[in-house]
Amino acid sequence: MATAVTAAVSFPASKSTSLPSRTSVTSPDRILFKKLSLQYRDVSVSGRVVSVRAQVTTEAPAKVEKESKKQDEGLIVNKFKPKDPYIGRCLLNTKITGDDAPGETWHMVFSTEGEVPYREGQSIGIIADGVDKNGKPHKLRLYSIASSALGDFGDSKTVSLCVKRLVYTNENGELVKGVCSNFLCDLKPGAEVKITGPIGKEMLMPKDPNATVVMLATGTGIAPFRSFLWKMFFEKHDDYRFNGLAWLFLGVPTSSSLLYKEEFEKMKEKAPENFRLDFAVSREQTNEKGEKMYIQTRMAQYAEELWELLKKDNTFVYMCGLKGMEKGIDDIMVSLAAKDGIDWIDYKRQLKKAEQWNVEVY
Repeated sequence: MATAVTAAVSFPASKSTSLPSRTSVTSPDRILFKKLSLQYRDVSVSGRVVSVRAQVTTEAPAKVEKESKKQDEGLIVNKFKPKDPYIGRCLLNTKITGDDAPGETWHMVFSTEGEVPYREGQSIGIIADGVDKNGKPHKLRLYSIASSALGDFGDSKTVSLCVKRLVYTNENGELVKGVCSNFLCDLKPGAEVKITGPIGKEMLMPKDPNATVVMLATGTGIAPFRSFLWKMFFEKHDDYRFNGLAWLFLGVPTSSSLLYKEEFEKMKEKAPENFRLDFAVSREQTNEKGEKMYIQTRMAQYAEELWELLKKDNTFVYMCGLKGMEKGIDDIMVSLAAKDGIDWIDYKRQLKKAEQWNVEVY
């Protein structure tokens, strides 16, 4: 039987723009050849024409299926569709931002009775009650799941969301309320909720329990990472024990906007060697240059360390939240990579292909 061996090969950086190689090498014990018909060819040898018989063989290309580095075995998607959603019930709905925070964020738990099996990193759709201005049912809105697969109650029968109430004044001076976010934030325990999905594979956790997992979140982008961290540090699993490094960067405008702060600090106390926690509070913190502390500003303080981690094949980066942070992070990495003669955009493309750079921004 042929045995496939995968090796990660890293070449030392130089001042050229060549990229570090991430190469998979397959070394079979036996190479299969495809036999072709015998061919006869006339050739000239020392002035004489002779007929030479040759058997031509070509190597049959081995079909290698790419194996995902993420926890995707048995993954279920789109079990419930908009025309036939699952009807859950609100069990809990509580505001988790301070009264002086710029905007409200709520944590909510819905019953599923185990009928909506999901994984950490997936999303569900919510269809708000009522109809739109055309008299049609509201379209679904997608939300990242904020609970582990076991759920907040540990019985695999609930799903949780982290939702910011959308309220703003438009250019005409009119107050506009987001339909689905306000529907969710106003839910009372016992109310019914139309749920679709689950969906998504991009943000699934890595399989490797020894991986370095760097999580970059702004605001409610924290949702999938709360699900990761609960599985890593609050739960016990027969088939999974996290022994790597989880490093969370959370960016918010004010300290009263910090989400799940007590939970994360408890995790830090529980596993100080495996969990690093950094907050970026833009309206209250500054760096040594007096610049506002956004996620990219906080990351810049660890720039060299982060770059070294990104050179390793078992480092996975996950980014969730406002789209604006992506450019800021690219700006940091461009200059770091350039010091090693590497084009960051091309290198990031390699990381994405290897499922090590995962982005879900809006």
